[in-house]
Amino acid sequence: MLHNARYRLYGLAAALAVGSSLLAVLVASSLDLQLRDPDGVAGPAWVRLPLIVVAFFIADVVPRALGRAGGRQGFRSALDDVVRERWDRRRTVLVLVGLASFYATYVSYRNLKGSLPFARDVLHDDALLALDRAMFLGYDPGPALQALLGTGVAAVVLSAVYLAFLAFVPLSLGAALVWARSARTGAFYVTALSLNWLMGAATYYLVPSLGPVFAKPELFVDLPETGVSALQRGLLENRVEVLADPVAAGAIQGIAGFASLHVSIVLTGALVAHRLGLHRAIRGAMWAFFALTVVSTVYFGWHYLVDDIAGVGMAFAAVWIAWRATGGMPESSVPAQWIVADERETQHIGV
Repeated sequence: MLHNARYRLYGLAAALAVGSSLLAVLVASSLDLQLRDPDGVAGPAWVRLPLIVVAFFIADVVPRALGRAGGRQGFRSALDDVVRERWDRRRTVLVLVGLASFYATYVSYRNLKGSLPFARDVLHDDALLALDRAMFLGYDPGPALQALLGTGVAAVVLSAVYLAFLAFVPLSLGAALVWARSARTGAFYVTALSLNWLMGAATYYLVPSLGPVFAKPELFVDLPETGVSALQRGLLENRVEVLADPVAAGAIQGIAGFASLHVSIVLTGALVAHRLGLHRAIRGAMWAFFALTVVSTVYFGWHYLVDDIAGVGMAFAAVWIAWRATGGMPESSVPAQWIVADERETQHIGV
């Protein structure tokens, strides 16, 4: 029964993966579109995600084995002992279930986002631009932030912060699945991420929009060339290519404004860090990352103010639902430090 309870931790995440996959197939087939695996800067998701998990596995077992070993032969024996203690069949299966659930939901989200221009041929950018100005006392928020912060060092720093998101998601996923002491930790985080992806996709269809930089590019011409501007240019080129010929295009359309998934995912990470009682330095870093992410989304014109507000709401909803779905977290399952498992611990996936 206990083992079955462990597997049931991923019940909602697995249901979201199956349901979103079926929805993505249905939407794509109804629009005569092809499903595609989203590529990233490090290659296809089905390659980079397992590699990240393997890297965390190595970082988990090798230092422990080195700490126990007294020589070359001692290291091999110690490595075998550590792997047997910390990576039995049940834990390995749980990590693979979590990884597969995340991957299926993420790929479905990307394909649903890619289908958006063909499913919804209306855009609400004019109304959102007007709302932005009303909320910012008659000013456009992006140019106002550029004037306040400048377009030199601030642009470089905020670009790095925004692009750090691309590494944050897979790295935090790997850490939650591999380094956590309790199986519930990984299930909690995977479920929260999956909910974010699907709520984000729903908001894209509810309020289709491009975002300020694509709807009103003249507001952002004073910004220097950065990694963000290169990414924006690439996304726009992909969108034009896909809209011209969705079958021949080799990429997925990736532009959508409302709501901000950058904001919701990073805030989810900060909220999860608090729920798990991670070290104060990690919690502080996550809140700083969140604040700078919010600024960067507006500064570069990725999102309207209401996009970020909606992203905040999605994060709180995702964390609350995931917490309830995975049964909460026993205090003993999460230590105060990031390297979570005790050397002597053998019941590493207890619930």
